[in-house]
Amino acid sequence: MSINVINPVTVHSTDGYCYSHAVQMGGLIFVAGEVAQDERGQLVGEDDIRVQTRQVFRNLALVLTAGGSGLDLVGKLTVFTTAFAYRSIIHEVRREYFEPIGHYPASTLAVVTSLANPLWLVEIEAVATVRTAGL
Repeated sequence: MSINVINPVTVHSTDGYCYSHAVQMGGLIFVAGEVAQDERGQLVGEDDIRVQTRQVFRNLALVLTAGGSGLDLVGKLTVFTTAFAYRSIIHEVRREYFEPIGHYPASTLAVVTSLANPLWLVEIEAVATVRTAGL
């Protein structure tokens, strides 16, 4: 089985951090936890969970598209956040992206004491299928 590493230039660089934005194995794409950084690596939405969550979903969409997939093919999300109080806003933003698609992926939410950067309020990883002809 071949492995395809996905590190699009439309999202922040992973150089020096020893990970890939995503890896395609067979018909699946495994997307690393995406955070609220723009393509230059700058934090977007300091202290604003809504702005950060929108940036995370933009990054997820860009990585998935670069891998031949899309948000419409996401089967599983794992959401990490630093406060339970952010849950309703994260769900509201997720609804903005998935309601037009017509399905919500399976999802797990974990509240953690901190993410790798203490300014990040949310991190989301995904598992999706690769788009095939007709999808």
